[in-house]
Amino acid sequence: MSLVKDQVPAMPVEDAFVMFSAVAPKGWRVELIEGEIHATPPADGEHEEIVSEITGQARDHRKDLARYTGIGLYLPGASVSGQVEPDIVLAPKGSFADQEEYHDPSPVLLVAEVTSKSTGDNDRHKKILGYARAGIPVYLLIDRKAGHAVLYTEPAGEEYERQETFKLSKVIPLPEPLGFELDTSQF
Repeated sequence: MSLVKDQVPAMPVEDAFVMFSAVAPKGWRVELIEGEIHATPPADGEHEEIVSEITGQARDHRKDLARYTGIGLYLPGASVSGQVEPDIVLAPKGSFADQEEYHDPSPVLLVAEVTSKSTGDNDRHKKILGYARAGIPVYLLIDRKAGHAVLYTEPAGEEYERQETFKLSKVIPLPEPLGFELDTSQF
């Protein structure tokens, strides 16, 4: 039996997302960003070194915060479900002490993304919209291809009103509610 494209019933993107998430190979990350499904292969070593350095510095400066890698967040307005997994999430300890995979982003103080070849465009463009809409106070983008970090603050609607660019190797002053400096010289 042969099916013509028009005869195949359309599957809602959220159902397809659930299906792709269930069959993704171990280590792959599946996200639903602005209504599109994105499957990302495991990160390379340099990516993970940067993630480790950021989370280590956060631990050294803010013992009251938990450092999450691989926690899922719901981003309002991104799609019906809007499910993403930032590289790093900083939030008060206990913010996600349940057995859910995806969470309300309201306790989040910072999300950070470290670009990869496969995720760079989403990190630079689409995710900013969702993070701003969610009211996440600080979005830190480590853009390895460009060799700089962009600090987005003051979320308003679908954008951040303030953005500052720092060359990797410099110190980035993270504003309140974080209130510490991030040294990127190890990146």
